[in-house]
Amino acid sequence: MTGAPSAGMRWRPNGRAAAFGPDELAACASSVREPVHLVTRPGGSRGLGLGGDTGMGRDGYPLLGTMPPLYPEWLGDREFCRTHGLRFPYVTGEMAGGIASVRLVTAVARAGMLGFFGAAGLAPSDVERAVVRLSADLGRTGGWGVNLIHAPGAEDIVADLLLRHGVPRISASAFLDLTPAVVRCSAAGLTRDPAGRIVRRTHVFAKVSRPEVAAKFMSPAPPAILSALVARGVLTEDEARLAGRIPVAADVTVEADSGGHTDNRPLAVIFPVIQRLRDRICAPYDQAGPVRIGAAGGLGTPAGVAAAFALGAAYVLTGSVNQLAVEAGISDAAKALLADAGVADVAMAPAPDMFEAGIKVQVLRRGTMFAGRAARLHELYRTHESLEEIPARVRTALERDTLGASLDDIWSVTRAFWASRDPAQLERADTDPKHRMALAFRWYLGMSSRWAIEGEPGRVTDYQLWCGPAVGAFNDWAAGTFLADPAERKATQIALNLLEGAAVISRAHQLRSHGVPIPARALSYEPRRLTC
Repeated sequence: MTGAPSAGMRWRPNGRAAAFGPDELAACASSVREPVHLVTRPGGSRGLGLGGDTGMGRDGYPLLGTMPPLYPEWLGDREFCRTHGLRFPYVTGEMAGGIASVRLVTAVARAGMLGFFGAAGLAPSDVERAVVRLSADLGRTGGWGVNLIHAPGAEDIVADLLLRHGVPRISASAFLDLTPAVVRCSAAGLTRDPAGRIVRRTHVFAKVSRPEVAAKFMSPAPPAILSALVARGVLTEDEARLAGRIPVAADVTVEADSGGHTDNRPLAVIFPVIQRLRDRICAPYDQAGPVRIGAAGGLGTPAGVAAAFALGAAYVLTGSVNQLAVEAGISDAAKALLADAGVADVAMAPAPDMFEAGIKVQVLRRGTMFAGRAARLHELYRTHESLEEIPARVRTALERDTLGASLDDIWSVTRAFWASRDPAQLERADTDPKHRMALAFRWYLGMSSRWAIEGEPGRVTDYQLWCGPAVGAFNDWAAGTFLADPAERKATQIALNLLEGAAVISRAHQLRSHGVPIPARALSYEPRRLTC
């Protein structure tokens, strides 16, 4: 658009008058799929025109410029959509335990978006069944992928499974450093096209919240890891050589304050830091295209999504709000708790997978006592060296009020679990009473998420629901609209409304920046039923 009237150029209405009043300006701003003309009238006030025609002459309104249509599909990086065969720059994240279910992933993929199956916490056999179904339903080129979470001892098994089945995209999460498993996923199948550019067979998405971790994924894999993988026979020398010339991940998702594992950093703070880091370190490694930076965390409303794109996000990734979707693999009882959450109804609690290190996850506080009970377990772990050291009266209260089971019974179940999953944990527990206590307490933390997924009626106050403030923001936005009805909360409706609203808000901001007196109400969007 130009900032001054074009010499002699005019806009002439054709059935629709120019908009100068607040109501008319808001209506024009929301018509994002039409070109909008910026015009003036005597006195210099600026307004908008839709339709009509433009040309030289004396009649009509002086024309300052024309803004082309704005589609939700165009909000992010077009190369991201081209690379992954998507219509929309929108990703649904890998809510663990199959909450990001096959059904949810399939729905968003068929709508031209990208969905990641939540494999974390599932047995390899369950992951494999999901992969087989997704491959059959969507094919290798469809908009889907599977999570690989950092889990020493288990991640190699899952990585092997994903590569064996040709999973097209792998979202690596909870990694603080590169491991052989994630490097292998990135490097396996690398080739060159006829033009000499490096082509990836498997696209690794890295979910990060710290610059030092982002730097590792935006750089080539360490030679030592590549050499070790070649020595093991799981990479060829050609694959290792090509992997040394490109970043491990071509798509890096910056995760701000979110449900589950989080560093609680605002997106507006951490995103530009990692974006500048990309610009500094990735220039020499462009043989497979530039690293794209996506945004996640706190994206529960159109305004949040619009803000992420305004920061420069190539794509957006939504997480905990998708637990409210019809297709989410979590119980109706858990969805009802989440649907009542406000923006302040969250708390930090000990993480099941990093209990001993004191790492925390963000969970729902309202309607559940999980956060307080989990904190009590960690306090006992921190102040005692073994289960036997806990005073009898404290142990009795713990079993009755928190665990809902005896520690002896819990240890029996825990021993059986680790015997089949990772026997090394039991070997350590046999010689380290404190580790044995940690495993017993982790039973509660692990079961609490399963109870929520399965809807265990007697354990509602123990539900562990990964949840950030975005869920409360979503509930506030959806209140009084069709999305307030749980039956209407399909994953695609949530996505389409977030994207459409982001486009409307983005257009309003653009017009305001050109001096049009856009009213404040134009910077909001109410959910409505949409189709692709």
